[in-house]
Amino acid sequence: MRYLCFNVYLVLSYICKLRRPAAKEFILDVKAPATIPYFLKEQIRELIVDGTFRPGQPLREQDLEQRFGTSRSPIREALRLLERGGLVVHLQRKGFRIRRYSQTEIRQVYMLYAELEAYSIMQLSEAADSPLLDDLRRHEARIAQAQADADVRGYIGALRDFYLASARFTGNVPLADTLSRLYEQVEPLRYNLVRRTLAATPADQYHRGIVPALAQRDLAGAARQAHVLVREMLPRILSAYEQWAGDAGDEPGDDRLRVA
Repeated sequence: MRYLCFNVYLVLSYICKLRRPAAKEFILDVKAPATIPYFLKEQIRELIVDGTFRPGQPLREQDLEQRFGTSRSPIREALRLLERGGLVVHLQRKGFRIRRYSQTEIRQVYMLYAELEAYSIMQLSEAADSPLLDDLRRHEARIAQAQADADVRGYIGALRDFYLASARFTGNVPLADTLSRLYEQVEPLRYNLVRRTLAATPADQYHRGIVPALAQRDLAGAARQAHVLVREMLPRILSAYEQWAGDAGDEPGDDRLRVA
């Protein structure tokens, strides 16, 4: 299926290059990535998030060439993009591998995320809150539906949108971009936790209390609650990841896969 989607993308890209429509001519709205490396990056990223590629696993360029039916150059560019995003590492003479996080790094990233999420809520003091509350309630409904459907990908996607909504609503682009990058970096960890626990998790486990506080204009209370919820998730994240990464194992001499 991924191979088919990739070939469809190539065909559409080629057609768009051949055909440059005049002004006011109908244009097919194809939401495709700007370049093949970015397309490949997203495909590989999905495989990292859902656990198809496990912590410490080598990403051999020739294997990825066969999987996606493309040449090595865009594969290498895609891996470099993932390296910049923190999802893979490059080891000299060993190539690319899925990053295996240390518990220290996971704690640091989550504590930073908690602080920035609370800060973004406090920045709402100068913004009208009604549209934001509407957005948050829509995300809550999506979270509840995904939980009922046992849809892990839908659940973490809706949870991500819920937690990024405040930063996006403030119009603070650097803040929203930073939170988005942090979320992308820890998304495999969150997916790993949710897929193990979703059936036994209350729908509001990770966002309860925030919307009621915002509805009362209690920004400090909402910020504290967001901070608490992110911190509450951390021990579960660490435990689930340690089991997952332990099952995956490392090759001898690969301590550099861990970031202390």
